[in-house]
Parts: sequence; C-alpha cells; structure tokens
Amino acid sequence: MMTQLTYKINPMPEPIAADKLERLAKLETATLGHFYHFGFASPAISPVLPSKTVVGTVCTLAIPGLDSTLLHHCLAQMGPGYFLAVDRLGDRKYACWGGGVTRMAASMQIAGGCVDGPHTDTAEIREQDFPMWSRGASPVTTRLYNTGGGFNIPVAIGGAAVLPGYAVLADECGVLFIAPEDLDAVLDAGETKTATGLKNEARVSAGERLGDLSGASRMIEEKLAT
Repeated sequence: MMTQLTYKINPMPEPIAADKLERLAKLETATLGHFYHFGFASPAISPVLPSKTVVGTVCTLAIPGLDSTLLHHCLAQMGPGYFLAVDRLGDRKYACWGGGVTRMAASMQIAGGCVDGPHTDTAEIREQDFPMWSRGASPVTTRLYNTGGGFNIPVAIGGAAVLPGYAVLADECGVLFIAPEDLDAVLDAGETKTATGLKNEARVSAGERLGDLSGASRMIEEKLAT
C-alpha cells in the first residue's frame, strides 16, 4: 500500500489535434492574456533561451524537493508533441532539470519543458537548443532518492492548475495552459484579436492616435465633461 501511495503513475494523455496546435502556434500568450483569465503561470517562470515558441500536449509531473527519480523514469514514456510541466511541490532551491535530462528530452523529441522551480546546466540546455522555462538557474541539484512522485496527475505550475492533456503555449512572455474544452473558443478569439491588432498597428503607424482607436480618449473626455 505504501508503494502505491509513494508513486502515482497514470497513462499518457490523448494528444491535442495537430491542426489546433498549428493554429495555437501562430498566436502569442500576450494576445490571449487580453481576454483569457485561466492557466497563466507566474511571470517568475520565464524562458531559459530567448525567442522560443512552443505548443504541445501537456504531461504533468510532481516530484518532492531533493528527488528526481520519477523524472528520469517518465521521460521515456513521452514523445514528439508532448510538453512536460514539472510541479516541484514548493521547492525553489534544488534543480531537477539539467544537462542530462535535457539531452534525454531532446532525444525523445519532446516539444519542451517547464519547471516550477530552478533549472541547472544552462550551457547544456543552450547547446541542445531545447525550449525550457523555469524560475531561474541553481547550482544545487536533485538526487535519485526514490522517495516518490506523480506522473500525469493534477499539478500546480506557477499558480496555474494544470491537468494532463491540456494544451500549452509557451513563448518569450510566459507559459499558458489551456483546458481542452476551452481551446476552440480561445483559438477563435485569439485569431480575431490578432487580426484586429495587426490592423490597429498599421493605423497607428499611419498616424492615428492610440487613444482614439482604443476609445480611451473618448472615455476620458466624457468623464471630464460630467
């Protein structure tokens, strides 16, 4: 019974449809942040490498402070199109993700990874050109203590509740996890918002005032007139 409580390992989630991920990859987290209010990880979780945009189907992992045994094991269960989100259960000191994990993740063609905690071996992550998000670098690493953890269970990543099978969009501005039941609506609204933004950018470049386009100037003028 104790073994079952120590490790909770669930099957891989169904992948998000490729056409939906292709649409998601054309959007920006900052665009979706104008209207969507769920699933955004804390801004403290930032890209290790610049200029990376990744989409994928989320696998989740929860591992305790000094132990990365389950991380080493579960990487072999993953493959192309999956993104690993690691809940460190509150630890902010010990880096579970470093050069060896990066090399294994890259060999499995995993889309990317996110750790709610530190990473290490920045140079090796850069060498592998692997898309990775974390709370920063730490020289103190985890060990193989075999104390337990959970794979594809509910987790919290930077304050966002995340389930296996969610879609993810990660870019220079942050990491967004999207529930499958929200994805179609988010894609439609995001594409509309992007198109509107491009038109407004062109109008501002042509000399129009942002306050007029957004309605901010009208709001202020009406307030001052009362």
